[in-house]
Amino acid sequence: MEINLISDTVTKPSLDMLRAMFTAKVGDDVFKHDPTVNELEAYTAAFFGMEKALFFPSGTMANQTAIKLHTQPGEQLIADKYAHIFNYEGGGVSFNSGVSCRLLDGHRGMITAEQVEAAINPPDFYHSPLTTLVALENTTNKGGGACYEMDDLIAIRKVCDRHGLKYHLDGARLWNALVAKNQDPLQFGILFDTISVCFSKGMGAPIGSVLLMSEKDYHKALRIRKVLGGGMRQAGYLAAAALYAMEHNIERLAEDHRRAKELGEVLAKTNWVQTVEEVETNIVIFSVLPHIKDELVIEKLKQKNISISSLGKGKLRMVTHLDYKEVMHSYVMEALEKMVF
Repeated sequence: MEINLISDTVTKPSLDMLRAMFTAKVGDDVFKHDPTVNELEAYTAAFFGMEKALFFPSGTMANQTAIKLHTQPGEQLIADKYAHIFNYEGGGVSFNSGVSCRLLDGHRGMITAEQVEAAINPPDFYHSPLTTLVALENTTNKGGGACYEMDDLIAIRKVCDRHGLKYHLDGARLWNALVAKNQDPLQFGILFDTISVCFSKGMGAPIGSVLLMSEKDYHKALRIRKVLGGGMRQAGYLAAAALYAMEHNIERLAEDHRRAKELGEVLAKTNWVQTVEEVETNIVIFSVLPHIKDELVIEKLKQKNISISSLGKGKLRMVTHLDYKEVMHSYVMEALEKMVF
């Protein structure tokens, strides 16, 4: 029994999801003639109460499109130092948009309205880049699956409005936040200018993200997606998986959250773990005692057919997902309890 807790991107489509994919009605999406892609985009836009949605092959491309929508070369965006758009998108912010990042030292990947306000460059001071965009991540990947409170998101929106800034949400794991916080997706649609959501993290789809936006931004986003090489033809087969995920796999994320919290509790009770970060959703980040090498922990678990990942700088990570079943969970819990160093 191989147990992969490296990421929630490792899931495989279920038989029911595969059936939905095989029976999908398709057309040429570059001409917007694919009925299943059109259905997914309309469904997702309505779910968040936004005017338009556009299907992308990856969350990175969706985020990069949003950044290019809202900025001009030489400008600057504000984000947390842990932000995915800065750390894990290959330098695309500078490569694709010619934009710099003002990185803030937030809490577990989350920043405050006060921090944003203080980081905005004076618009009449032409020696510094013009601040035009605030980009948040929810849940935070490197922050251990932490979720913003709605009041904090609203407070940052007010700062953006006062200063004429655009507001983007990297919501790759927004589904997890909605379930963990029992939040209304329509509130997110009201707050943000653009939102990216991913279907291949925790939701079980093999590929695909959607960028939500206004009607005005949609036509520009279509062009940017084309420039980035994101136009797909009979993409309905992929969109069908995303539609199935939205209809069947959101509420079950609570199971992933429960298992992640239980893993965190077991780790906290061992005599070889130094710290366990607060577990809110499906990501568990922990560090071991200084005399124990991270590589040794990874190898010992690998010998038990359990795969986890390292975030570097003494942090190890486990991520629960829909292919991580209860029988696997019991096995992992027991293995962690019995590990000796």
